[in-house]
Amino acid sequence: MFNSISGEITYKDEERLFLLTAGVEWELVISRRAAERFPAVGQPARVYTFLLHREDTMKLFGFPDAAERALFLDLQKVEGMGPRGAMKILSGIDREAFSRALDADDLEALSAVPGIGRKTAQKIILTLKGKLTPAAQPGGATAELDIATALVGMGFDRKTAKAAAASALKSLAGTDARGEELERELFKRAVAIAGGTEPRA
Repeated sequence: MFNSISGEITYKDEERLFLLTAGVEWELVISRRAAERFPAVGQPARVYTFLLHREDTMKLFGFPDAAERALFLDLQKVEGMGPRGAMKILSGIDREAFSRALDADDLEALSAVPGIGRKTAQKIILTLKGKLTPAAQPGGATAELDIATALVGMGFDRKTAKAAAASALKSLAGTDARGEELERELFKRAVAIAGGTEPRA
């Protein structure tokens, strides 16, 4: 239903993030590691989302990139693992370290993560080894469209948003930044260009 929400961070702690966009303030459940990666209160941010909708509850989970969201969803394929358990694991280990431990059948490393006992670590390896959802890398037309869409969600008109996204992508051509680092820099620069605080490329 939602891929991501862009706006201004109005509150952040180790478990929650409030994001103001187009007059609506969203409350999102986040991991401790995500809280460390998101910008400070008052800064713009793009938050990837997952909506949990059940008869007795509705929660919106937030992630700093699509890779963390993918791991969150992968973890829930493990027998007995729910959203709360998945978020606890994301608070204790990043995707790269998790992937390395998984590939190496490293029970000790996995079971040392809060929320993962030895039995759960064995289930994780059995269920997910070699089956993690690949982390998509931003680039080209897809990144430009994603950023333009995010800017429109923040209140910029579509023409300004498209021009700012294209200019940001052009200005970072040839950069050494990759993956989520590149996406964060693209979004930050596009917001500055759209807002008139940075010259166009």
